[in-house]
This record gives sequence, structure tokens and C-alpha cells, in this order.
Amino acid sequence: MVYVFLAEGFELVEAMAPVDILRRAKVEVKTVGVTGRQVAASNGVPVVADLEIAQAQREGLSAIVLPGGLPGTVNLEQSPEVQDFIDFCAEQGVLIAAICAAPSILAHKGLLRGREATAFPSFQKDLEEGGAQLSPRFVVRDGQFITARGMGVSTQFGLALAEALASPETAEQIKSSIQFSLK
Repeated sequence: MVYVFLAEGFELVEAMAPVDILRRAKVEVKTVGVTGRQVAASNGVPVVADLEIAQAQREGLSAIVLPGGLPGTVNLEQSPEVQDFIDFCAEQGVLIAAICAAPSILAHKGLLRGREATAFPSFQKDLEEGGAQLSPRFVVRDGQFITARGMGVSTQFGLALAEALASPETAEQIKSSIQFSLK
């Protein structure tokens, strides 16, 4: 099971592109409302989450996804429940993926120390201050962490998740079927 955490003010595309791609990859994924069952994206679009955070379980968890956006990232970081899920995943070696501003949450916890990572340019200083090795790539995997720069690479981020959680072949099939190209 993959949980994509949605907090008030999350970046819509950064959350929904990975959900779409993972469902195409036949990976079980659920959106989890951190600030309620209905959560407004940063652009005001309301989204009804599959679960509220109180319903989220740790058993069978294969990954968590932290979308960026403001104030969504701040709301994720201030949630004790999200912090508990991050701690559990870090301790258990479960995949943790964060995009845009959200990698700063991991950096603030010291989880990216000595790891290659990226974030939205205005949040890269948080990664450096947290001891991360800043990558010039738009999407980076280092061990159990996948980080990405922002909304413009949400599909690439989702494909990296599909590769990690399904297979490289599945990610390639999806890439072809959706006409994805970096050219």
C-alpha cells in the first residue's frame, strides 16, 4: 500500500500525477486526508481523499508520498501523524518520496544527511543545511528516498515511483502509453 498524504494547500498535480501513474502500474495507492476527508489544493480545487489519517494503517505499507505546495508542506510538517509515518518508514526502510517543498521536511529531520536529493530551488538551502548532497537532476533516488523538484516533473516523479514499486519494465510501458518524453 502507498499513501499519498494530502494536507490543506497541497500542490494538486504533484499529488495526482503519482496517484494516476501508480494506479496504471497496478500498485495499490490511497490518498490520505491529513486535514480532513475533503482537502483543498493550493489552487482551491477540492479533493475527497480515500481515507482520513486516523484510518491509515502501517501494516503492508510500501511507500509514502509527500506532495509539495504551500501551505500544504507546512501543514504536513506540523502534523504529528505524518511525522509518525515518516519516522516509521525511515526506521523500517520503507520508501519515502517527496516533491517540491516537501523534501525540506525530510531534511529538517536529518533523514537526507549524506544523501543525494533535490527540491524546489527556494527549498534547496534546507536540504544543504540538513546535510544533503544537492543533485542537479530533477528526480533523484538515493536508497529509500525519492525526491523531485516540482510540479513540472510530477509525471517523471510518478514514473520513478512506478519503477521502484512495480518494475522498470512497467514504468517503461506506462511512459510509452502516456507519450511521456523529456525531449
